[in-house]
Amino acid sequence: MGYFIATFAIMLIVLAIMAVGVIFGRNAIKGSCGGTGNCICTKKCENRLKFEADMAANNKNEMNI
Repeated sequence: MGYFIATFAIMLIVLAIMAVGVIFGRNAIKGSCGGTGNCICTKKCENRLKFEADMAANNKNEMNI
């Protein structure tokens, strides 16, 4: 029962901290395109192309091992 009460208290504290962030109007987390669901990119940037090439190379290397 003690674990339940401790977990419940921690969750309430986290909820209160998140509420304070909302009350003070903190900006939402934003990605490279301005946030979630707002991506209007028409083509992939150089960083994304390099990332995908690196991932493909890593996957190819793992398959050869």
